[in-house]
Amino acid sequence: MTRRSSAVVLIAILLLAVNLRPTAVSVGPVLEEVEHGLHMGATMTGLLTSLPVLAFALFGSVAPLLARRFGIHRVTLLALFAVAIGLFARALADDEVVFLGLSMLALAGMALANVLLPSLVKLHFPDQVGRVTALYTTLLAVGLTLALTLTVPVSHAGGGWRTGLGVWALVAVVAAIPWLPMVAHDQSVDVGPHNVGFLEVVRTPIGVAMIFFFGLQSLQAYVVFGWFATLWRDAGFSAAEAGLLVGLLAAVSIPLSLWAPAALARSARPRSILLFFMLCYPVGYLALLIAPHGLAVPAALLIGTGAVTFPLVLVMINMRSRTPAGTAALSSVTQSLGYLIAGVGPFAIGLLHHRTDGWTWPLWVLIAVCVPQTIVGMLCSREVFVEDQLVRAVPRADEATQGR
Repeated sequence: MTRRSSAVVLIAILLLAVNLRPTAVSVGPVLEEVEHGLHMGATMTGLLTSLPVLAFALFGSVAPLLARRFGIHRVTLLALFAVAIGLFARALADDEVVFLGLSMLALAGMALANVLLPSLVKLHFPDQVGRVTALYTTLLAVGLTLALTLTVPVSHAGGGWRTGLGVWALVAVVAAIPWLPMVAHDQSVDVGPHNVGFLEVVRTPIGVAMIFFFGLQSLQAYVVFGWFATLWRDAGFSAAEAGLLVGLLAAVSIPLSLWAPAALARSARPRSILLFFMLCYPVGYLALLIAPHGLAVPAALLIGTGAVTFPLVLVMINMRSRTPAGTAALSSVTQSLGYLIAGVGPFAIGLLHHRTDGWTWPLWVLIAVCVPQTIVGMLCSREVFVEDQLVRAVPRADEATQGR
C-alpha cells in the first residue's frame, strides 16, 4: 500500500470513527423535545434510549459473517449509508414507531461499523495497530462530544430538534466518500475467530466475568448519555447548558483515553488503575444526589472519568487472551452478550424516573450497579487467559476417549 493510499485509508477510518457515536447519543440532549413532538409515552421513550445497546447486541454479532460473505469494505460502506439514511429519514418522521424503526436502521449501521473498525485497522495497518487504535478511539470520543454539545445549538439555529438530529446524516455522507473507491476491488475478508468457539468462551470463568464487566460498564454509559441531559434540565439547567454538561462529561475521556489504556497494559498492578476509574462513578452519582445543580460540574468530571472504564475493558480483552483467535472470540462474546445486559439499563432507568417522578431512585440504582461491576472488574484484573481456561473447560478428543 502506497503512502498516498495509506493516508486515504487512515482518513476513511478516522471519519468512520467520528460517526460511530452521534447516532446513539444525539437524541439525549433533545429527548424532551422528541417526546413532546412525537407524543411518546414512558415505555417508548425508555425503548428509544435502549436501542443503541440492543443494536450493538443484535447487529454487531453478524458483522464478521457479512464481511466474510460480501467484503469488509462493502459492508462498511453500506453501514455508513444505513446511518445516513436512518438519521435523515427519522428527522422527518411524525410517528413514534416509524421514528424508532428508522433509529434502529441507523443504529444497525453503527453497530456493524463498530465491530468492523478494529479489523480494518488490523487489515490496513498491521504494524501500527497501537498508534491507529489510539487515534480512532480519540475520534470516537470527539464524535461523542460533538454530538452532545452541538445538537441543541443546531436545533435552536432553526428547524428545532429535527434539524439537530438530521444534521448528523450529512456527517455520515461525508464519511462515506473515501470508502467508495475501496469497494471496487473488495475481497471477502475473514475477520472472525477460527479456532475458538463462541460457546466455548461463554463456558470459561474469564469469559463470564468479561461479559458482565463490559455489560455493566456499558449499562451505565448509555444511561448517562441517554438520560443525564434530562436529569440536568430537571435540575434547572437550560437545554443548551444540559447539553454542555453532558459534553463536558464526554470530553473528559478524550485525553484520558489516550493515556489510560496504555498505562493499564504496562502496569504491574492493573487492579489499582481499574479500581480508581470505577470508583469515580459512585462518587459522581453521590454528588448529584446531594446537589444536582450546585455540584453539576464536579459530578460531570467524575462520571466522565469513570466512563474511561470503557476503553479499559477493550484493553482487558487483549490482556486476557494469548492469541488473535482467542482475542477475536473473547471480543465477540464480551460485546454481543455484554450489550444485551446493557440494554436493560436505559429502559429500566427511564421507567423508574417516570414512575418516581424524580432522579433519587435512579441514581441509587446506578450506585448499586457499581458494586457488582467492581467485583467482576477485580476478577478480570487477575492474570488469567481465556485459552488456558478453554483447555480445562473443553477436554481434548483423545482425553475424552481415554476416559471411556
